Amino acid sequence: MGGNMMSKLIDRFLQYVKHETTSDESSASVPSTSNQLEFAKILGRELEEIGLSDVSVDEKGYVMATLPSNTENKAPIIGFIAHMDTSPDMSGKNVKPKIISNYNGEDIVLNDEENIIMSTKDFPDLKDYVGHDLVTTDGTTLLGADNKAGIAEIITAVEYLIQNPNIPHGTVKIGFTPDEEIGRGADCFDVEKFGADFAYTVDGGPIGELEYENFNAATAKISIQGRNVHPGTAKNKMINSILIANELNSMLPIDERPEYTEGYEGFYHLMAFNGSVEKTEIAYIIRDHSMEKFEIKKEILKRAVEFLNHKYGDIITLEISDSYYNMKEKIEPVMFVIDIAKKAMEDLDIKPLIKPIRGGTDGARLSYMGLPCPNLFTGGHNYHGKFEYIPIFAMEKSVETILKIIELVQEMPLD
Repeated sequence: MGGNMMSKLIDRFLQYVKHETTSDESSASVPSTSNQLEFAKILGRELEEIGLSDVSVDEKGYVMATLPSNTENKAPIIGFIAHMDTSPDMSGKNVKPKIISNYNGEDIVLNDEENIIMSTKDFPDLKDYVGHDLVTTDGTTLLGADNKAGIAEIITAVEYLIQNPNIPHGTVKIGFTPDEEIGRGADCFDVEKFGADFAYTVDGGPIGELEYENFNAATAKISIQGRNVHPGTAKNKMINSILIANELNSMLPIDERPEYTEGYEGFYHLMAFNGSVEKTEIAYIIRDHSMEKFEIKKEILKRAVEFLNHKYGDIITLEISDSYYNMKEKIEPVMFVIDIAKKAMEDLDIKPLIKPIRGGTDGARLSYMGLPCPNLFTGGHNYHGKFEYIPIFAMEKSVETILKIIELVQEMPLD
């Protein structure tokens, strides 16, 4: 692929991240923020301009398009999917990306005025990219490589095929979704309209990542009704809901917190705490790759609440709702989709890093909706925060991987 196309890849990405598309969990609308719909319309116009067919942007912000087959081979229809929103964990407004050319392996000063430094001590992976160009933040926002790098990579790959019609390919479907970061990306995704036999989300991290296992996930919301009495006359009367919330948290296994887990280890993550003596509300997310351990984790929390209700008199309410499940169960029967991606990377001298996702992805829910959908790397690091960065060559390798997968699928006629 020529330098001109790769230059367009970076130009695209740098433009995309400047569009604020933060999703909002407190919003009931679809998409959760209007700026996502605005960005969807921009992408829709771009897809039409580069020559894709059946471009649609619905009122909920879902973007779909088709690259028709240019060969008589009856190959499977493949899809590539990315999400438009950025995480509410940090501001995605007024993103000012910086390019670090020919990175020298030293600490990177992201922001002189605020003394924000990305150090190699804290982020040793930086050392892997000495001599490469990096895109970083200016230290005041996230970058948005999650997942605008994926969008740029997918569009660049299909534009390359459009501009090189001599390269044979089957039908390719493209889909961009809103609200993935708040767990709603697949809520209104029309699998039948999309029309792919299988797909890949391009939403992973460092170069080589290939993922088809993810957490089983649930959210727990807990409300504790205390009793506020003047502390001078509180003996045997006051029920301090803050302290009971602390007591509940202390009953959960300390070693099953995110900061102490890795690999296939699940966790309870206390993610919100808002309280006074009179009333406290807390929220957890519960995660585990094993369905059996996932169910045990939920049961442990239920029993802790039951114990405290017995102790203090039914003052705690608990709501647990499952969010998504491990896609492994749906991918294993069609493991050829992993084999294709693995071979594509190996053909490009990329070492496949097959590992479980310690999170969720649109692909997990889409797999349960009938669209097998493992996850490919974008090249990014340190998502959801001011230390997010992406090496430019890793983005280029993502484009090459997408193209190689399309090539391999085209050579794989249907039975």
